[in-house]
Amino acid sequence: MEKVIQAITVYAFPVLLAITLHEAAHGYVARMFGDPTAHQAGRITLNPLRHIDPVGTVLVPLMILLLSSIGGSGFLFGWAKPVPVDFSRLRNPKRDMIWVAAAGPGSNLVMAIGWALLLKLLFEFDVRETFFLEMAKAGIFVNIGLMALNLLPVPPLDGGRIMVGLLPYRLAWQFARLERYGLFIILGLMATNTLWFFLSPFYRLGIAVVDWFL
Repeated sequence: MEKVIQAITVYAFPVLLAITLHEAAHGYVARMFGDPTAHQAGRITLNPLRHIDPVGTVLVPLMILLLSSIGGSGFLFGWAKPVPVDFSRLRNPKRDMIWVAAAGPGSNLVMAIGWALLLKLLFEFDVRETFFLEMAKAGIFVNIGLMALNLLPVPPLDGGRIMVGLLPYRLAWQFARLERYGLFIILGLMATNTLWFFLSPFYRLGIAVVDWFL
């Protein structure tokens, strides 16, 4: 239990920041391209309370931390309340959908780079306080993990919406119909231990980008 409490203190801020900026980025880019829905709902904000999902933001990460402390997987992820986007109000719905969807994972990559630069500065200034070093590392891996998960090409994840925007209209419409099964697809991948197989290319790409800055 002591390990879990220590992990919570290290991961709490990086997780909250990661999901808050991820969701706010969706809303901000949607507003840029003509849809003010998220802005009108008060979701373009850095207040994490507007984005927290009790299950995805709190319960799931806590369970993963608990399981990892007793020898389970150390891959931490979660989710927040989706930012409302009315794609029909975008100036070019099919094209602009790509940018709105990519804004979330893109913000996570930027945050991972930011945490990496902070880690580099801590070493440069010979700061050896374990708490800050571990929080910076947590910030990197949490954001890369969220980026990788959200880039999975399964609707309604961001990667799925990017695919809808990229595919020709007929294929896009058929692919978008998978959204109702998206959660079951992800759970199926987890149950069969194949989720990491599909996530690893995105995860390794994120790590490669962060390593370039380090």
